[in-house]
Amino acid sequence: MVSMLLSVPAVVSTCLLLFLANLVGNVRGGIPTTLDGPFKPVTVPFDESLRGHAVDLPPTDPRLIRRVKGFEPEQISVALSATYDSVWISWITGKFQIGYNIKPLNPKSVASVVHYGKLRFPLSHEARGNSLIYNQLYPFEGLRNYSSGIIHHVRLTGLKPDTLYYYRCGDPSIPAMSDIYYFKTMPISGPKSYPGRIAVVGDLGLTYNTTSTIDHLISNKPDLVLLIGDVTYANLYRTNGTGSDCYSCSFPDTPIHETYQPRWDYWGRFMQPLVSRVPIMVIEGNHEIEEQVESRTFSAYSARFAFPSEESGSLSTLYYSFNAGGIHFIMLGAYVSYKKSGDQYRWLEGDLANVNRSVTPWLVATWHPPWYNSYQAHYKEAECMRVEMEELLYSYGVDIVLNGHKLL
Repeated sequence: MVSMLLSVPAVVSTCLLLFLANLVGNVRGGIPTTLDGPFKPVTVPFDESLRGHAVDLPPTDPRLIRRVKGFEPEQISVALSATYDSVWISWITGKFQIGYNIKPLNPKSVASVVHYGKLRFPLSHEARGNSLIYNQLYPFEGLRNYSSGIIHHVRLTGLKPDTLYYYRCGDPSIPAMSDIYYFKTMPISGPKSYPGRIAVVGDLGLTYNTTSTIDHLISNKPDLVLLIGDVTYANLYRTNGTGSDCYSCSFPDTPIHETYQPRWDYWGRFMQPLVSRVPIMVIEGNHEIEEQVESRTFSAYSARFAFPSEESGSLSTLYYSFNAGGIHFIMLGAYVSYKKSGDQYRWLEGDLANVNRSVTPWLVATWHPPWYNSYQAHYKEAECMRVEMEELLYSYGVDIVLNGHKLL
């Protein structure tokens, strides 16, 4: 097996397409693995010419505008469960509310239904799920509050491996159903069974650079997308929609670090053409913290995405694991406790101990900030996490580590 340490650069949103199936087939003996480490990290000087300036897409961009009516579904996405035989379908119905006197929607007012099957007509199976809303509240004069549309998550079970399924989602009783979309399940787990292409993206945002990245990604027809933190950068905006060209702004003239939640809705609309048919697996970055009053954090991240947390034995949306063919992915949280005495570390120990390398020979770990980098602004930023967890990952022979966060 091959040992790699990869960092996904921020701002330019570089997309890495990993041809893991071919890699597994071509690797032979003589290449060191993590079992031979730890190794001295290798770095190169930062090339200032690579630094770019990302320009955000404006809310008037046609790709960000709400085009559905009433409670018709939008922002539709697919996520994997822990194993091939189950996926999550997520979507949003109803308009978000933003202002000083908002009236949240009632999540029980719209059903969460998915019709699906191997044939486009008829869609012979039905699954039902749960719905919720979340709020981003600022009890300070001049700051606008936000309440989301109704977010739906439905888990489909009993699926066949490596199989194309068609689906529609929504509430058939209104009626308010989506068009017909499709997804393909992961291959069954085994040492010779892999998805063809996996796209790895970090620090994606919603910029003109994002559009070229996603266009390039779509043209390469991935089977799975990993997004390793920093999704929308909504926290670079104030509640009035005014953006700030700054990655560490403290908003000194306001009582709290603001965030403009409609950027999440814009992002969901922009990404739907891809993630309504290709599963996307997300782990949190620092821009998803979005702290509000009473120290509430990660509200948008935890509400908008479906995670196989329960299926993989996790107690949190901030860390979980899943299989994709012969690969076991471990998604770790760098912004929640990672101490040896904490829940995440205990979960990680158990998850690693349960990995059967004869079934999933490849073990891939991801989290947002890299443990090793020479970039001044983030130098040794994740050192405490490294000290706690690195030895455990080495002891179980993790093959590949994927990170984002590092600026270009």
